[in-house]
Amino acid sequence: MILSNIEIVRAINLGRLRIDRIAGLDPALPPFNTSSVDLRLAPRIAVPKKDDTVTLRPSRGSLAKILTNNSEQHEITSERPFLLKPNCFILGQTRERVSFPIQDNDEGICYSARVEGKSSLARCGILVHFTAPTIHAGFEGTITLEIINLGPYDILLEADTYICQLIVEEVKGIPILTPSQFRGQNTPTGV
Repeated sequence: MILSNIEIVRAINLGRLRIDRIAGLDPALPPFNTSSVDLRLAPRIAVPKKDDTVTLRPSRGSLAKILTNNSEQHEITSERPFLLKPNCFILGQTRERVSFPIQDNDEGICYSARVEGKSSLARCGILVHFTAPTIHAGFEGTITLEIINLGPYDILLEADTYICQLIVEEVKGIPILTPSQFRGQNTPTGV
């Protein structure tokens, strides 16, 4: 079940969901939509370097470390935006830090979420995730965004731009926490 704007605020107030640095808690105003909450682009992005000597091997793990070691870090502001050219891929993260605690409560309720792009940006060719929309119950950290410009125009990315939306869903039953290399991530590359 997808939570409405009112239920998202209720979950935050009950401590069943945390969104640190949220831009406001009035469900009738931005950053809220009727069934989602918009999140902003953090000021730090990572641009993977083209290096013919690096070959990723997902079966061996440690992708986050390889990406960190082979990416250029950029700080962006409204005065120093990042020029995202067509077919350029970067890693960003949300300004907001989210937490979906797994905790026993009287109603047996916990939450997870999906991060989705914003249609206004998608119409310009901007994708903010490829195959990783799920924010699992038990996750805590910033959300890494896989951003690519598939459109024909250069796009200037500035910190604090509403870049994606979080759709919060109720999880049926209280899950058992499983290992994840990305829980608590603080950088665009996930470490």
